[in-house]
Amino acid sequence: MRLLNEDEELNPMSSAVNLVDVFLVIIAALLIALAQNPLSVFSSDDVTVIKNAGKPNMEVIVKKGKEIKEYKSTGEMGSGEGSRAGVAYKMADGSFVYVPEDGDTKTIPEK
Repeated sequence: MRLLNEDEELNPMSSAVNLVDVFLVIIAALLIALAQNPLSVFSSDDVTVIKNAGKPNMEVIVKKGKEIKEYKSTGEMGSGEGSRAGVAYKMADGSFVYVPEDGDTKTIPEK
């Protein structure tokens, strides 16, 4: 009968059980944070992440389904063939107006 009336403060197992409970809560919180990461392999969303935008060390990470691709910038200007097609202006209401070189105007709604 003495074991039933023993103080909990004197029992070392009660503090060990409390530590296990704390660690279980921490592990559960970390698993939830991992599952909500947009680049997680558990999510099927398509995600594009741009790191250091506009800088020479810019990186683009693209996730489609379970496939993740990473593109790194070399910091050099791109080159190619082409010509100027016109000018685009952003209006006060958020829409864009494209003015081609030949003078035709088209309004492109913003997404």
